[in-house]
Amino acid sequence: MQRVYDLVVMGGGSGGIASARRAATYGKKVLVVERGRLGGTCVNVGCVPKKIMYAAADLAHSVAHDLPAYGFPSVGTPVVDWGTLKQRRDAYVSRLNGIYARNLQGSGIDFLSGTCAFGADGRVLIDDKPLEADASNVLVAVGGQPVMPDIPGIEHCISSDGFFELTERPARVAVVGAGYIAVELAGVLRGLGSDTTIFCRQQGVLRSFDDMLQAVLHEAFERDGIHLAPHSTVARVDKDSATGALSVTTTAGQKHDGFDCVLMATGRSPLTRALGLEHRGIELTADGFIPVDEYQATAAPGVFALGDVVKTAALTPVAIAAGRRLADRLFGGLPEAKADYSNIPSVVFSHPPIGTIGLTEHEARRRFPSDDIKVYTSKFINMHYSLYEHAHEKPTTAMKLICTGPEERIVGLHVIGRGADEMLQGFGVAIKMGACKKDLDACIAIHPTAAEEFVTLAPWGL
Repeated sequence: MQRVYDLVVMGGGSGGIASARRAATYGKKVLVVERGRLGGTCVNVGCVPKKIMYAAADLAHSVAHDLPAYGFPSVGTPVVDWGTLKQRRDAYVSRLNGIYARNLQGSGIDFLSGTCAFGADGRVLIDDKPLEADASNVLVAVGGQPVMPDIPGIEHCISSDGFFELTERPARVAVVGAGYIAVELAGVLRGLGSDTTIFCRQQGVLRSFDDMLQAVLHEAFERDGIHLAPHSTVARVDKDSATGALSVTTTAGQKHDGFDCVLMATGRSPLTRALGLEHRGIELTADGFIPVDEYQATAAPGVFALGDVVKTAALTPVAIAAGRRLADRLFGGLPEAKADYSNIPSVVFSHPPIGTIGLTEHEARRRFPSDDIKVYTSKFINMHYSLYEHAHEKPTTAMKLICTGPEERIVGLHVIGRGADEMLQGFGVAIKMGACKKDLDACIAIHPTAAEEFVTLAPWGL
């Protein structure tokens, strides 16, 4: 084995592998250690399989609603063959695992399958055995795991990871949570035919998002038949020994019966407790995150961290960017290279999808004088749904542009509706470059599209 590694990466997820491969392009000797499947959360139990399930639910909606509206013979409500869908989805994920492995090999990166940690002497351990090489730099990128609440009956529940292990579609599902994971999986389940109820502790879901997005999404829940149980903190889950049916009881004493599946989507936590970081003088935060500076450096010289183990946006492209910039700084002669965590565009694959970048209107009004803020809005029906017979069946698209100062610099852009996920990337580039409202006004609209609304917004809104 190589006597010295320039970089040892703990974790074979997107961020760690991105850093490893960038380091290898600079001719550095790199080792990646991963105990599970390559690709991390995103590839195996996150973005990738989730998007496939989202696409399946979207197709089901098109078959049931779009085809009849456009004059195709109605085929009724489509019934998904969950087993076939799962088999093909899992096969695709396995192909990606193989691509990751081949990319490491092609980059000349060593790989070990096992658990990586720091020993009492501060050295790197693989499955509790000292690494037979020195590590000049160590990157901790082991990711996170779903949080399962400590309540009676939690053993009857599944996590978001468990969702991808389901071998058949549950008929009636309780989704517990209010974040984007809860919203996305609830939309998938409902779209594929499950009777779905979301239990959330406060009034609604996506509470950190702009009010407009929340309102339109709640309208979509009503239209699509997703039941919302607000102000419902789940206190226990019980299983009927005779029927196997699950019941959910809230702290207020309300009992909801007859579920086939209770899915906990109550957040994720970093996988840092068993890494022996204390042996390198690294003290975790109360919630288990690794403190780092703007260059991903920890309190220990030569030890760095990124991705879900640090308190930045838990998004795959963020981890990839941080990993590449770190390698550029350490090995590429770019001493100031670092990830830029401002104005990160993000998408929620809800039904309909959401795209957002920058400040919410509430955040903007707190940060800037109220008379310095100008808000532009639009709400309309996407042309795709123009042939629907009944108005109440037509999904809504809504947009908001938040500007500040006499130059009307854009500090927030939010959209919910068909195509929101795809249209956001270009607007994200513009806002990252410091775009003002006049810059959008100067861009000729592409007609007829939904995205053109952003470059034709009038001062009075709609």
